[in-house]
Order: sequence, then structure tokens, then C-alpha cells
Amino acid sequence: MGHRWMRPYTPGQGRRLIMLWELVALAVFGWSTAELFELRGAGIALLAAALTLLWVLGSWRIARMGVYVSEYGVRVRGLLRSRTMAWRDVEHIRLHRAAHRLGRLEIPSGMTVLIERCDGVDVPTSLWAQGVDFHRQPGAFRAVYHDLRERHAAALGMATT
Repeated sequence: MGHRWMRPYTPGQGRRLIMLWELVALAVFGWSTAELFELRGAGIALLAAALTLLWVLGSWRIARMGVYVSEYGVRVRGLLRSRTMAWRDVEHIRLHRAAHRLGRLEIPSGMTVLIERCDGVDVPTSLWAQGVDFHRQPGAFRAVYHDLRERHAAALGMATT
């Protein structure tokens, strides 16, 4: 499958802040672990190497997270897994007003993009109007949403002719 996948938007600068935050959190975790278990020498080196590897892999995945498109379909890359769907398997691309529930309290969290497959399964994306890629750029969020819908419609139109 020689498809050229591209992200139809520029990732936001907030991703760098998340990576920095994770680096600081892992450094504090490493320091507290070394103190708690009284690690010295090789133990500290091994812990530092393991946490550095974890940070590099996590940062790489965060940098690559997002929605990618090609002539074939759409790919949603998450932190732990990726999903690839052919355009013909996508029923709708729609906006969803997300909310988080805390007991009976419902906290609205803004608009997100959902991909509904033909089998009725909703595939969440990292496209969130208030997220790191579109924070304070509602026009960019809407443009990406419309671009995805147009690509889907064009692919279905080409498939039917």
C-alpha cells in the first residue's frame, strides 16, 4: 500500500509544551524513585536510560498524533494505536459536542470531530476545537473539518463514477 499520508493541518505549538511537561514529570518521578530506593551508580543510570527512552518514544508518538489523509482514506493516529479506514468504509465525518461526566455533573469540553464508519462505530479523533492544535484558532478547526468532509465526498464521488 504505497499511499502518501499527509496531515491536512499544521500541528499546534502546544504539543511542545506537553512534551516539556512530560519531561519534567518523568524527571521528578526518576528523582523520587532514586531517592525512595536509594539508587546509586548503575541503578540511576539504568533508571535514567529507561525514563529517557520512555520520554523519546512518548514524544515521538505525540508529535505524530493526529488525522492523516490520502487518496485511499483516513488514518487516525493516537498515542497508543492507529486506525486506518478506506473512504468507502466511512459513512460520515461529523462534529460532536463532547462532555465529560463526573457523577451527575456534566462538564462541556467543546467540539470534536468524529468519524462514523459504515458499520455504525464512531471513531474519535484528536481534532478538538480547544485542543493543542486549534486552541484560539476556531477558523483553522472549522477549515480542517470541512476539508475532511470534502475529501470524503470527493472520494465517494470518484468511487461511484
